[in-house]
Amino acid sequence: MNRPISAFTAVLLTTTLSFGSLAHAQQAATTPSSTEMTLPSADVTPQEAYVRAVARSAYLWGWPMANMLNRRERITQAPHPGLLGGVLPAAPRGQIGMLHDYIEPSQRFIACPNQDVVYGLGFFDLDAEPVVIQVPDFGDRFFVYALYDQRTDQFGEIGKPYGTKPGFYLLAGPKWNGEVPKGITGVVQSSTSLANAIPRIFQNDTDEDRAAIQPLINQVVAYPLSEFTGEMKTIEWATAEDIPTPDSGSGAETRWVVPEKYFDQLPEILAMVPPLPGEESMYAQYRWLMDLAAKDPDLKAAIVDEAAKAEEEIISPFLQWQHNGAPAGNGWNRSLNNAEFGVDYFNRTATARSNMFENRPNETQYFYTDNEASGAALDGSKTYSVTFAAGQEPPVEGFWSMTLYNKEHFFHANELNRYSLGTKNTTLKRNEDGSLTIYAGSKSPGADKESNWLPAPAEPFSLYIRAYWGKEPIIDGSWQPPVIKVVE
Repeated sequence: MNRPISAFTAVLLTTTLSFGSLAHAQQAATTPSSTEMTLPSADVTPQEAYVRAVARSAYLWGWPMANMLNRRERITQAPHPGLLGGVLPAAPRGQIGMLHDYIEPSQRFIACPNQDVVYGLGFFDLDAEPVVIQVPDFGDRFFVYALYDQRTDQFGEIGKPYGTKPGFYLLAGPKWNGEVPKGITGVVQSSTSLANAIPRIFQNDTDEDRAAIQPLINQVVAYPLSEFTGEMKTIEWATAEDIPTPDSGSGAETRWVVPEKYFDQLPEILAMVPPLPGEESMYAQYRWLMDLAAKDPDLKAAIVDEAAKAEEEIISPFLQWQHNGAPAGNGWNRSLNNAEFGVDYFNRTATARSNMFENRPNETQYFYTDNEASGAALDGSKTYSVTFAAGQEPPVEGFWSMTLYNKEHFFHANELNRYSLGTKNTTLKRNEDGSLTIYAGSKSPGADKESNWLPAPAEPFSLYIRAYWGKEPIIDGSWQPPVIKVVE
């Protein structure tokens, strides 16, 4: 079956006509129409090495989308909104679950969580039926509802940075064209039917704020459009029934993409996710790959083997921060194009492996490192200091924090139950000159410094700075994270 000419080809032809010679123009005029474009044939017998090359490309491209597909299948098995295993928000398809406090360190659903916000989570099939998501009146409290399509790009703008008004927001899929009922405050359309929502509502570390946030988060509820009445629904999230799970909650992140199963899922992904401009030719190659594999068991075995190799050689190294984003100064890297990846396949896949579900850059900027100033790996057997000069903490409209993660990008359980420090903390101590020093290591830096200490495992770890709703120096990259020093 022939497919339309790609947008990239169309642009190329336009450029040729604009700047080329008459001969070029005549050549362009004879280019086949969109219904005559030659596509790969499944009747050829390509060498295995060629097929493996296409398979590796397909694996890297589709890895984030398979990740999303498998997360949805797992989370939406929940029989009702609540906490999976008592730690992770989960709900049936078309609804969301909400935490009622910071996320627990035992969860392994998502790497690089933070303990500055109260999270929610839900997955949708927006073409089957749109979803209504409620936004209560948060007042001056920072909040953002990050909405992700199957590519892991954000869609819509709901949150404090956008001046979002309280009300009812309709989330719809690309094929939905139904009637919007009276009482809906706004409509947000996803580029793919599979989508999810991760509300984030700021909470400081006091019992008073923990109590104050409860009536607000109890109104953060989502449900199918057919259940919309125009009245604000509430769920007491603190008393919602837990959902049992067999997961152990230890070790690395749940393995969301299984190489041995990936190419069984790729045809579904290609059908679910519309190609971006210029991707039509890629889709044709990957469909051709699937046709070949369906006819030849040996080629199918070869591409599955190639997926396993790509997982080990390319995907796994993304857990190292040097392979994420771009240098940010003083040994740190910063995120690029987060949640607005477009055709930035490198950063999309890197983020999906290392710290999936980032916010878009204007909502949050991320800085991360595995190393101290000399370039040596951070190790909990040492104590490190990170000093923000007076007036040089991350410049934000929202809030900032520094989080410590173990080598798998999860919290290190500790007696202080402390995993991040920043705006939320009311007991941080500043130096006499107004600067702020944060300490990291497995041993206490001393009783007088413990309020500023992030406990680390006695092994390699990483540090991670979030700047929510950053000011211009955060957005343009002129602000640099501090040097990490070994405490003598």
